Formats: sequence, C-alpha cells, structure tokens
Amino acid sequence: VQLQASGGGLVQAGGSLRLSCAASGRTISSDTRAWFRQAPGKEREFVAAIFRSGGNTYYRDSVKGRFTISRDNAKNTFYLQMDSLTSEDTATYYCAAGQRLILSTIRSPQAYPSWGQGTQVTVSS
Repeated sequence: VQLQASGGGLVQAGGSLRLSCAASGRTISSDTRAWFRQAPGKEREFVAAIFRSGGNTYYRDSVKGRFTISRDNAKNTFYLQMDSLTSEDTATYYCAAGQRLILSTIRSPQAYPSWGQGTQVTVSS
C-alpha cells in the first residue's frame, strides 16, 4: 500500500490544521492506521491511532482533547484534526498503516510496514 500525507503548514499557536493520509494500492479499512511525528533531533513518536476495523482510538497524553483521528473508509483515507496547537506540536508528521497489529504494539513505529512521506507542521508562538 502507498500512503500520501498532506495538510501540513504554518499556523499560529492556538490554531488548527487537518492532516490527511490517502491510501492507494489496496483498501486499508481493516488496518491499524496511525499518525507519528518527529521533531529535529528527536525520535519519532506516536501521536494517535485507530485500531483495526473496530475504530477504537488511542492518543498520546499530550494531544488528548486537542487532536482527533478519524477515517473515511469510502475514500480509503484517514485524518488527524489538530486543534489548540502549540509550539510543542511542531514536527514532521507521518501517517502509517499496518495489518493484523496487536494492541500492545500500536505505539511503536516498528510495528508499521507502510509509511507516508511526511508533512511539516510548524506552529509559531
């Protein structure tokens, strides 16, 4: 599967952005779909995920209540709505997908075989 991330940009603190990740090559409706981010000099970190087809969602603590991951299976696309952005959210954001993941692994980048190219999010304070 090929993933194409889009929607990044420059936004002021307190603003919002919506990232999209469009999949092609096969349907990902049963995959675990996730967003990760990586700031310069830091490791790639988990942001949010939708687990398999059931739709349960998971977030890192620092984005709970501000970010929302969602999906549109008809479009083979998933999203990350980011509200109340802060400078700490500045990073390159990557989408990822994987089949038959187990729940205990969804926060690990190594669990995902398919990745998008990344989209830059810069929050100015």
